Amino acid sequence: MKLRFPFASACALLAAGNAALAADTYQIDNEHTFPSFEIRHIGWSTFRGRFDSTSGTITLDRATKTGAADVTIDVDSISTGVEKLDAELKSAGFFDAATYPKITFKSGAFRFKGDKLVAMTGDLTMHGVTRPVTLTVDSFACKQHPFKKVPACGADASARIRRSDWGISKYPPEIIADEVTLRIEVEAKQ
Repeated sequence: MKLRFPFASACALLAAGNAALAADTYQIDNEHTFPSFEIRHIGWSTFRGRFDSTSGTITLDRATKTGAADVTIDVDSISTGVEKLDAELKSAGFFDAATYPKITFKSGAFRFKGDKLVAMTGDLTMHGVTRPVTLTVDSFACKQHPFKKVPACGADASARIRRSDWGISKYPPEIIADEVTLRIEVEAKQ
């Protein structure tokens, strides 16, 4: 009996270790990752902007259907196509890039439907405020990168948030809507 318990424990530890080894870590490809936002402007049209600098890792174990994401977005890389507007969005009235230079999303809760990743729930930190957000994954694929010849994954994810929940409340909702659609097109490779 005494021999069985240590043997069983060793087997359990070995199995846990093998499961941990099955997880793959991917580095976010900044050249093919585009976090963006959409927001209604004066009720007339949908305004769009994006961030041009993103880094981080995604850990994925497709066998156990688990994963984690650690994503960092450089606020100073905001791009709307209008320099004056970019400067205003970096100011204290909006993202306040001088005080809060990074936006982060950290998730340890991936949800799968069959073999497809369908959602990631985690903490979005922006403008000094951290709140839970669930990103809906609209498309997801992993395969050999055709040029780099390494394993790679890609996904399109989105969520709707209220900017006021993160303390970004310059201008009333009649001018700039409170609801914002976040979109993240991400590619990552080993």
